[in-house]
Amino acid sequence: MKKVLILGGTGFVGTHVCEKLARLQCPVTVATRRLDHARHLMLLPLLDVVEVDVNKLVSLAPLLDGHDAVVNLVARLHGNEDTFDQTHVQLLLKLVRDCEAADVRRIVHISALGADLNAPSMYQRSKARGEAVLLASGLDVTVLRPSVMFGAEDKFLNTFARLQRRFPVIPLACSGARFQPVWVEDVASAVVRCLQDSSTVDQVYEACGPEVFTLEQLVRLAGQYSGVNKGRGRPVIRLPMALGKLQALLMELAPGEPLMSRDNLDSMQVDNVASDPLSGLPGLQALGIRPSALRAQAPTYLGMRGPRSTLPGMRRAARR
Repeated sequence: MKKVLILGGTGFVGTHVCEKLARLQCPVTVATRRLDHARHLMLLPLLDVVEVDVNKLVSLAPLLDGHDAVVNLVARLHGNEDTFDQTHVQLLLKLVRDCEAADVRRIVHISALGADLNAPSMYQRSKARGEAVLLASGLDVTVLRPSVMFGAEDKFLNTFARLQRRFPVIPLACSGARFQPVWVEDVASAVVRCLQDSSTVDQVYEACGPEVFTLEQLVRLAGQYSGVNKGRGRPVIRLPMALGKLQALLMELAPGEPLMSRDNLDSMQVDNVASDPLSGLPGLQALGIRPSALRAQAPTYLGMRGPRSTLPGMRRAARR
């Protein structure tokens, strides 16, 4: 690897990718909408931060100049058809056009498990359209499709744990929806492996953990691991879809980013698990990664109620 441009590099996955590339002494440029979002990265060696909103740029050419590869982590979980299209499709059309012009051929893209043109949710359909743009481009593209990701700074298990510390019961729609959660460190490792290995070009990999859970099981585990109600967690009340949709609508109308949207509920109509091994896509094992179990990792950070990023240790080692 020479020099890598990361779009969306200050987020959950991007932070771990940046850490791993720093350990490999790989020069990295991170594009972010706000510099203060990148404070936790600025002391990493060989890393530059550029303040820019890539969705609003007419051209990505100035960012691409001098780089050899691009990692695209830009995504949004909530929105409407237009906002999903802008983030998951139009940005990739622009990226392909400008990569071709700048002769930057290598792209590693994070999509989502369940991406399908006929999927029930706007999010999943837009993710599929974005994949199609990249895979039809003729560039050296690798696509990773992670299931829901967990880790010390996640907004997944941590959210369930926080809700159980505040409320005596948890009303839950789509309680039987199935997921195969993947550790964020394993997804970040997969990104780096793909950058290193040219045999991954034109491949789509499913990034899933070794265990399948229902949403209700995950909520209960989050409460247990975080010690809520003496380790028993809070009771879960299963909501019928009609009430779940009403709950999600009210969350959408509240200020700030919603905890749940109606489109999220639509996406849970399809199990978020790996394809059949005999007929599906390759997984993390094909990249030489043995995925970590949620039951092994989640108690280490939910029980401590604090971040477990390796960045503080790296800073201490560098005396910064």
